[in-house]
Amino acid sequence: MADVTLRVVSKMFGRGRRAVSAVDRVTLEVADREFVVLLGPSGCGKTTTLRIVAGLESPTGGSVSIGGRVVDDVSPKDRDVALVFQSFALYPHMTVAANLGFGLKMRGTPKVEINRRVSDVADMLGIADLLDRRPDGLSGGQQQRVALGRAVIRRPAVYLFDEPLANLDAPLRVQMRQKIKRMHREFGMTAIYVTHDQQEAMSLADRIAVMRNGRIEQIGRPQEVYRRPANRFVAGFVGSPPMSFLDVRIRRSGGEVSVLLGDCCWPLPKGMADGLAGGSDEPLVMGVRPESVRLSFENNDEGRLLPMQVEMVELVGDRCDVHGRLPTGQLLVARAGAADGIEEGAHVWAIFDMDGVTFFERSECGRNVMPEVVGAGERVS
Repeated sequence: MADVTLRVVSKMFGRGRRAVSAVDRVTLEVADREFVVLLGPSGCGKTTTLRIVAGLESPTGGSVSIGGRVVDDVSPKDRDVALVFQSFALYPHMTVAANLGFGLKMRGTPKVEINRRVSDVADMLGIADLLDRRPDGLSGGQQQRVALGRAVIRRPAVYLFDEPLANLDAPLRVQMRQKIKRMHREFGMTAIYVTHDQQEAMSLADRIAVMRNGRIEQIGRPQEVYRRPANRFVAGFVGSPPMSFLDVRIRRSGGEVSVLLGDCCWPLPKGMADGLAGGSDEPLVMGVRPESVRLSFENNDEGRLLPMQVEMVELVGDRCDVHGRLPTGQLLVARAGAADGIEEGAHVWAIFDMDGVTFFERSECGRNVMPEVVGAGERVS
């Protein structure tokens, strides 16, 4: 295996006024045997970044190193990387066994060794009984396993995955995530994985790099990105359902810091209050995850509970996501038990777990103003 380093990598398409920036000064270090996921919406530059690492695109600026060697002028076939495509890209006239072993055959690997590796990989991926079939006789999930096997069998220095599960249905995606996780554990692979699915990212990654408009907004471990988003974009993109954003004001009086929303006021925990930037009566945005909101049918804590009218209830197994509107007109999503009896149109009361909220600047992509959070996912104490 090997590490991968991107240093201030940029990619422009077109020239002059029609030039479009697909990747904008991306710097990323992937350690040996680390699994890093590039996560972001369509068009954010994640696939272009992956193709630059593979050598299928040349950067406009910056450089790429693999295993300590700068590979900017190295052809794709000589970079020792394997790329798994979304479209499977299997040879239709070859059997599964021939597809798996083709790369080894082109490298002059002895036939006995090819047969051994094909058998080992087929057993690991559960396709040993499919070796004599051709791709047109396979399901989508089976074809994807063959595509994964073709990458694994080569034992390259770096594995690159370009949304490999996007064409599969939900149960198959779960199965394939488990197989990829097992492959990473057993082979100790260095991997860069591209997806727009935050559930895939959270379940697979050692670290997540969240991208937007060609830039990396934050890099961190899944729980760091989820609990300490660097800005409103990351907070809104990571999480399902996404974080609710509420316009609030901060009041400082006699050493106590409180949050004002409509007619309600809550004191902040001391540790949070001590580190919160800004002055008194400052307008901020409070970010709240659904699990940090509790709902009640009674106002048993007057002055701290917000009235909310339920607009939609989404049942998700033994829980439900309750979407409601506050008197201020702002939307709030809470998580409740499926047996709590909350229905659309109901009037309920909401209270927040203040240890679980986050505060942002009041702008479109406002920066997180809480302590221990800075850009690009790095943390300071």
